[in-house]
Amino acid sequence: MAENPTNPTGPHEAAGGSEPEPNPKVSGPVKSSVGIHAIEESMRYSMAEMGPKRSLQTLLTMNHVDGFDCPSCAWGDPDPDHRKMAEFCENGAKAVAWEATRKRVDAAFFAEHSIAELRERDGHWLESQGRLTQPMHLAPGATHYAPISWHDALALTAEHLRGMADPNRALFYTSGRTSNEAAFLYQLLARRLGTNNLPDCSNMCHESSGAALTETIGVGKGTVTFDDITDHADLIIIVGQNPGTCHPRMLTALEQAKQRGARIIAANPLPEAGLGRFHNPQTARGLLGPGTKLADRYLPVRINGDMALFAGLNRALIDREDARPGSALDHDFIDRYCDGFQAAEAAWRALDWSRIETMSGLSRRLIENCAADVLKADSIIVCWAMGLTQHRNAVATIREIVNFLLLRGNIGRPGAGPAPIRGHSNVQGDRTMGIWEQMPDAFLDKVRDEFGFDPPRAHGLDTVDSIRAMRDGKADVFIGLGGNFASATPDTEVTEAALANCALTVNIATKLNRSHLCHGTESLLLPCLGRTERDLQASGEQFVTVEDTMAMVHSSRGRLLPGSPHLRSEVAIIADLGQALFGDDLGWRAMRDDYAVIRRHIEHVVPGFHAFEQRVRQPGGFMLPRGPHDSRTFPTSTGKARFTVNPPTAVVAPPGHLLLATVRSHDQFNTTVYGLDDRYRGIKGGRRVVFLNKDDLRDLHLHEGDLVDLISVHPDGERRADGFRAVGYPAPRGCAVAYYPETNVLVALDSTAETSNTPTTKSIVIRVEPAGRRADLSV
Repeated sequence: MAENPTNPTGPHEAAGGSEPEPNPKVSGPVKSSVGIHAIEESMRYSMAEMGPKRSLQTLLTMNHVDGFDCPSCAWGDPDPDHRKMAEFCENGAKAVAWEATRKRVDAAFFAEHSIAELRERDGHWLESQGRLTQPMHLAPGATHYAPISWHDALALTAEHLRGMADPNRALFYTSGRTSNEAAFLYQLLARRLGTNNLPDCSNMCHESSGAALTETIGVGKGTVTFDDITDHADLIIIVGQNPGTCHPRMLTALEQAKQRGARIIAANPLPEAGLGRFHNPQTARGLLGPGTKLADRYLPVRINGDMALFAGLNRALIDREDARPGSALDHDFIDRYCDGFQAAEAAWRALDWSRIETMSGLSRRLIENCAADVLKADSIIVCWAMGLTQHRNAVATIREIVNFLLLRGNIGRPGAGPAPIRGHSNVQGDRTMGIWEQMPDAFLDKVRDEFGFDPPRAHGLDTVDSIRAMRDGKADVFIGLGGNFASATPDTEVTEAALANCALTVNIATKLNRSHLCHGTESLLLPCLGRTERDLQASGEQFVTVEDTMAMVHSSRGRLLPGSPHLRSEVAIIADLGQALFGDDLGWRAMRDDYAVIRRHIEHVVPGFHAFEQRVRQPGGFMLPRGPHDSRTFPTSTGKARFTVNPPTAVVAPPGHLLLATVRSHDQFNTTVYGLDDRYRGIKGGRRVVFLNKDDLRDLHLHEGDLVDLISVHPDGERRADGFRAVGYPAPRGCAVAYYPETNVLVALDSTAETSNTPTTKSIVIRVEPAGRRADLSV
């Protein structure tokens, strides 16, 4: 392969490397989760990456008051008095070991490996090489990254930014793991430059949740607290979410709710081990006994059938109210606190049950049995994640869930409300801090008043529109604050080619990933501290803050010595870039030297952060105010919660096609792959697998273990992901599941959710063909 680092590779390489993958061993899904196996795997991975001393230094301080916040999921913490000594899960332990590894990627590594060679490697291999240790520069036309000083790296970035014809030709991308302090400084830097181009990972995950909740209840976040789940809810509905893999500590909270008498309903195309039987590794019953059965009812909803499910539940509640007035609906709540009910009620009455059954994949009887559980519950919580948010009709689906909660007054009282479960540690805090391309004028006015410049008001570009801008030659500089942009985004080949159109790409990161090899004419890698490491600045040791999925804000303080003397904190890198661009006009140096200065600015700009420094130093931190939780106050334009009319829709695959959803394996967090096993789904030693209903396998004239190619069908043409093993699995007919980022290549850039513009990675129309058919046809 010729060394041309600016050219994107073919479809196999675009999916994450062209190395052949071994044939995985398949044993079938398991029906229980965690237990002794999770402990063994956590310790095996931690010891291999960190060794005994570092493992103790990190794992026993993670998620504790004086320690650091887990850098993986955004699940909330118990009260400080109720935390266990080991307040972490298997994937949390792996996330920490991944960051605190003793392996290093230094200048000698880059001298040995060219860009072309590294692009042949998959993401798992790249990230397994270790921590970045010093700034690296890829000069125009060069084949290898080479060392560069911090001064020169920042000066080069500033030169490119100053040289643009328009500040809107810069893109400032953010990952969810960024702290509140770094996120606030980052949005300040972009707006001081003159742009609102602040795409972030929320654009690709819970943007649909924020859009639907803002429209219906006036707050773009969930309204549920940790205690609502553990101490108050009578019924918890978990839909489009796999907590056993994506939010494992949630299982402990669900177990507490079960032991109190709450019921749990799971709605998911695949039966997930985490919602089967939970073996709590911190209890004798969990380790040696039978564990706890979590889900009382499982609804095998078809992919993209969730909207029809909740429309059917709402229709069933209307029918029960007709049969026994006053038994199903909370009319007092509806009359006092809501508007739009009559139009929604008329739409539900007009629903055809046969269409609901077809779209949801569930029988009317099953939905009505679920409604019977609803009627027995005084307080109901609905939890969801990306299984709901990444469809064309995602926003309408979540609006329908809000309708369901409003019908029985399940917002604004203990144990009730919507609970979108965020997938990354501080993705919610980033948005609170202003990382959004559409921040309201009230926020921008506060920035103006605090810092003395007028921020731009025109809306900027989100993630999908940023890729379009790069593709079309309308962007010059891409800066990524964490994350793995090329692997996390849709339409992999298009995205990689788009990044190559930039004059400069800059990635602030802890470890090497594929995005660093999909670069512009010139490229920089700027290594930063991880959350596990001590952050020492001019005023002394610093701490940062994060916001979890329950809107709790708390501190995080690393304990390890930095992995290299050349590492800088994210805050320091952003502040130094601000000073390189603008001098010290906004006090960049003071904000770098003492993060309390940043928190004082946040206190003046961001609602809910009064007395920030004092409150965040309290054990456990503090909760941000949310009207619909603290009272039945809905900050909408009418002051009331809104019922909406959402005619049920569902993606229908044509004959001979299937509907594919992309998911994580159990050995993965977002795009970071820790290993090639998925213990809960019975996969060992491979990731290029596709899970199919056994009857679909038969109809496609395939057998388990066959090597197949996946071809997605879009109006602008087909996309391919080749070389997947077919695995028979208890999925609904017509549905298929495979891992991302390997299958992100199948998602068209223009296939996005209405309103939120989130990529539709959970409902992709595909054909499944025997591997090599394309080559056979060309002979």
